[in-house]
Amino acid sequence: MDHIVIVSGSPSSTSRSERVLHYLGKRVEQEGFSIKHISVKDVDADDLLFGNFNSDQIKHITYDLQQADGVIVGTPVYKSSYSGILKALIDLLPQDILQDTPVLPLMTGGSASHLLAIEYTLKPLLASLKGQSVKGLYFLDSQLDKTKENPIIDKEILERTNKQLEYFLGKVNQSIKYHRLLEVY
Repeated sequence: MDHIVIVSGSPSSTSRSERVLHYLGKRVEQEGFSIKHISVKDVDADDLLFGNFNSDQIKHITYDLQQADGVIVGTPVYKSSYSGILKALIDLLPQDILQDTPVLPLMTGGSASHLLAIEYTLKPLLASLKGQSVKGLYFLDSQLDKTKENPIIDKEILERTNKQLEYFLGKVNQSIKYHRLLEVY
């Protein structure tokens, strides 16, 4: 089965970023994909802090990402950038782990003043892993209600999210078809 890996860069299980990622995961499952959630909060802190490339957990994460047909990466904005714990995880992964893989980046933040963080921090980070980022999604805290099953309460951002998710899944399906064609030849 074709599958999508969702990576959460939030150290909190109740964060807005985490809620949006779980909502998108359910939407992706409705489209026939299997989902694998990876959260930085579940990675052994010593492995992250001390850069343990040989950790079994890091090896499993590496394998999951290498097998992914698409990846969704989400993080809250901290100091105009992605979370430091997400960067610690990314630093332990192979340089080309997302080679030609469609990636949907998303960030959540308290104000629109950090809107460009997705373009100037998260997308370049994903590009360094050779991922093919589609236009990202930035959510203001005021557009989200983390107590609801669908946390996106702003109609405009929900419509934009649906369009971006459709576009992302279209890219994933194109990539799957291309790789299957290569297997035939």
